[in-house]
Amino acid sequence: MKYIGAHVSASGGVENAPVNAHLIGAKAFGLFTKNQKRWFSKPLEEKNIEAFKENCEKFGYKPFQILPHDSYLINLGHPEQEALKKSRSAFLDEMQRCEQLGLDRLNFHPGSHLKKTNEESCLRTIAESVNITLDKTKGVTAVIENTAGQGTNMGHTFEQIRFIIDLIEDKNRIGVCIDTAHAYSAGYEIRSEEGFANVFKEFDNIVGFKYLRGMHLNDSKKAHASRVDRHDLIGYGTLGQDVFIRIMNDPRFDNIPMILETPDETKWKEEIAFLYKHVR
Repeated sequence: MKYIGAHVSASGGVENAPVNAHLIGAKAFGLFTKNQKRWFSKPLEEKNIEAFKENCEKFGYKPFQILPHDSYLINLGHPEQEALKKSRSAFLDEMQRCEQLGLDRLNFHPGSHLKKTNEESCLRTIAESVNITLDKTKGVTAVIENTAGQGTNMGHTFEQIRFIIDLIEDKNRIGVCIDTAHAYSAGYEIRSEEGFANVFKEFDNIVGFKYLRGMHLNDSKKAHASRVDRHDLIGYGTLGQDVFIRIMNDPRFDNIPMILETPDETKWKEEIAFLYKHVR
């Protein structure tokens, strides 16, 4: 079964995220458990935690249908020790928030080398950051999101993602989220039927579908292999509708949260309905 949703607002408290998801007909949702523009936020209060769990139960959202996202400020591959320490502390806080909320996964962008170290060193630092955090938490899987490869961002190739996975000590708590716009911008030609088949065969061979824990469904404003991260509405970008219809009818993408991050939240209800309409 497909679980489609969007990255909804948690403004006013995390307990509002499942309510907002329900209002747009979502069967899954993403959220920030804290203000993503700040390094640290005040701890979650028990009343908010309980209200979040109650609303998830009320609207039928189980942990596997929810894909929280960490702060964009975090760089787990930062080449400078003080900044790396700050990122690791923030990432641990995010994982602990997921623990408190009863969530079983946390999506994160791997990190960037900032032209201050080489790619392999950055990837090793990312893996070390994840290992440190997994040792201090339980029950939450760290989910690597593929990137568009903009700037010095790592994680834009399946090989880089696999390199990180290979260095993770607890393989049961590492996963992957595929962002369609990022994959296309990074150079993976998923738009055509043949390209789609080839790319996901490559993904399975290098990474493995057993690690897939979520998807971000986004069209792209930019061209194939542009290495620029700009999302567009489903069917209005350079990817077009067909790739998303293929995903909706491919059982390899069943039973994971599939989250829209398209730029107009007023269209999310319409986009979710469009995707479900095309399930054969």
